[in-house]
Amino acid sequence: MKVMFKKKQTINPNGTDTLIGEGTVFEGKISSAAGVRIEGQLTGDVRSEGDVIVGEQAKVKSHIAARDIVIAGVVHGNVTAKGKLTITSKGQLFGNANAASLIIDEGGVFQGISKMEQAAQTGGSSGTPAAASPELPQQPAAVAQPAAPSFGGNPVVL
Repeated sequence: MKVMFKKKQTINPNGTDTLIGEGTVFEGKISSAAGVRIEGQLTGDVRSEGDVIVGEQAKVKSHIAARDIVIAGVVHGNVTAKGKLTITSKGQLFGNANAASLIIDEGGVFQGISKMEQAAQTGGSSGTPAAASPELPQQPAAVAQPAAPSFGGNPVVL
């Protein structure tokens, strides 16, 4: 008897694995190793190793975490993109955004607080910034104050 084993296929995070189609209402959590595209209504959290695309007709009440996120519909919830977050001209995000790169096309709506994670990653260990921040107020105030009202950091003398 000959037994054949199939090689385990790896999931491509660049492909779309899950589609919530237009006219579909979904409630629950989605966790995917590949991309997710939402064209219908979704209530529940979404985690993806790939990209998440929210189509123009989509209405989402969810916290979304993915590699890259494109919002062309309406999202109520916080989003976290390891890479790029794009809000298209018809996209609306009502919640906080955490991404390395944020792009909002003209006409796009974003109501919330944005945080750029890329700067935090290049800052070094978490102990270094905490130790450095108390030193900043101890800098001579005379040096910091004249530069504030001037342009380009140089005082203007008339």
